[in-house]
Amino acid sequence: MSVQPPSETTASAPIKRLTVPNLIKRKQAGEPLVTLTAYTAPMARLLDPHCELLLVGDSMGMALYGMDSTLGVTIDMIINHGRAVVRGSKRALVALDMPFGSFEASKQVAFTNAARMLSETGAQAVKLEGGKEMAETVHFLVERGIPVIGHVGLRPQSVHVIGGYAAQGRDEDAWEPIIEDAKAIEAAGAFATVVEGVAEPLAAKITESVNNVVIGIGASAACDGQILVTEDMLGLFDWAPRFVKHYASLGPTISDAVARYADDVRARRFPSTDETYKMRRPKK
Repeated sequence: MSVQPPSETTASAPIKRLTVPNLIKRKQAGEPLVTLTAYTAPMARLLDPHCELLLVGDSMGMALYGMDSTLGVTIDMIINHGRAVVRGSKRALVALDMPFGSFEASKQVAFTNAARMLSETGAQAVKLEGGKEMAETVHFLVERGIPVIGHVGLRPQSVHVIGGYAAQGRDEDAWEPIIEDAKAIEAAGAFATVVEGVAEPLAAKITESVNNVVIGIGASAACDGQILVTEDMLGLFDWAPRFVKHYASLGPTISDAVARYADDVRARRFPSTDETYKMRRPKK
């Protein structure tokens, strides 16, 4: 099995990786940010030319490992996949999810784990879930040179507390705590905040209310950027959340390809003479 090497940059226009200030300038210029999840070098290579930010998300627990939630993802898993994504990308800023249990105990624990994650992968930022209660931790990390992306609204790591994956803020009287969470994370120094699974008007309101970059998922087109789980967007699974748009249906395509391969193997049509090596001609 072989994987094509990454394309070489030209001598006249070397590709430079985007930075936190680059992303902030895009918000200020009104240029929407394209963000997707990535877990492997080959996928990162395909996504990189089109994305400003690639997130090595704890969604890998469900998308890659067949877990029921994100809670079983570990730091080592994030680091291993983070290394692959950094190797496979050249342009996009790469951010790493801080998994459940890696940052909540104290700001010092959060710093130790975040520093390890960045130093062992070469990624540029971490993302952590939480609102006002995590603001002090976000500030502590940013003060020590670790760029942070926040995450408010529907928080998958808190699924047991909030009672499932239900959209948040669908009643206006529930807006204020979520808006305050977003403001607290911005004030703490996060350069961006993911807003997930909230009513569309609330997402638009949050985007108006803060100056950092707001990245929506199941939120609003008014956000400064959008993110989806790549495997959901590509239609690899039988089910996807309401907020996912399928830009391909690769699940059925892959299944059909495997079925045809299996048929050829069983019928001994594969490998044919086109896929086998011939003997060399004897030397004279």
